[in-house]
Amino acid sequence: MKAADECCSVIGVSRGNEYSPNHIGNDAAIFNKVVDELRAKGCSVEVMTERELVERQARADVIFDMARDPATIRYLKQLEDEGVWVVNSAYGILNCVRKRMTELLLANGVAHPRSWIVRTLEPFVPDVFPCWIKRGNSHAMVKEDVVYVECREEAEKVMADFRSRGIPEAVVNEHLVGDLVKFYGVLGTDFFYAFYPSEQSHSKFGLEAINGEARGYPFDKNLLHRYSSQAAEALRVPVYGGDCVVSKEGDIRIIDFNDWPSFARCREEAGVKIAECIYNGIVKQSNK
Repeated sequence: MKAADECCSVIGVSRGNEYSPNHIGNDAAIFNKVVDELRAKGCSVEVMTERELVERQARADVIFDMARDPATIRYLKQLEDEGVWVVNSAYGILNCVRKRMTELLLANGVAHPRSWIVRTLEPFVPDVFPCWIKRGNSHAMVKEDVVYVECREEAEKVMADFRSRGIPEAVVNEHLVGDLVKFYGVLGTDFFYAFYPSEQSHSKFGLEAINGEARGYPFDKNLLHRYSSQAAEALRVPVYGGDCVVSKEGDIRIIDFNDWPSFARCREEAGVKIAECIYNGIVKQSNK
């Protein structure tokens, strides 16, 4: 077997700061941890920003990335179509955009709240309150992209705001009562981490406060791991994180799923496992 770095070029692409709301330092930290782990394994890794990758039209046998910029994703798709191994896949990143994510989770039978796709130019149709209204055409960029509402009047105000910002579609999720649980995982490894954000003051926009303090409802962590692995495979994102709600009966439903989050609460262990996942791909590419 050839050494992983013998004939395999590797590029790591960091996330643009504008796509790391309130998490610039945490996103940079997990990316740098993975770079360090791969270099410790003997891999030669060239590090680039999203803009540098696109402007230079850089290429490699393997690219690992935290990309979010549309131009970067378009270029990564082109490279993937030409045979470059990319993790997370640009196709997977696009699958985590709210509308597509909702459609794929429901189509693949992943435990999920009742949900609707609505056009912001049309009357608000779902008659389910309280509920969450989320921009459908991208990841959440600002707090106003994910809004909890309790009545039709509040819903119409959110839809009007979306229209004014040029957001054509929204996803509506029924609000689930229960404990909010965050989780992180890496497909192909034994890594899985779950925690109550209310206990660790972990929040991007403060929306976790809607569900309140965790009550500690018992649930099957192995089942959550299976659900999240199912979602990761359906969305094509091996490096992932997400949120679920656990009811007092122990029912689990995934309410959000993200490509390569910050892993802030478990960075050291996660960085090792993400590097392991990427390294295994590098070895495969080197021996083609």
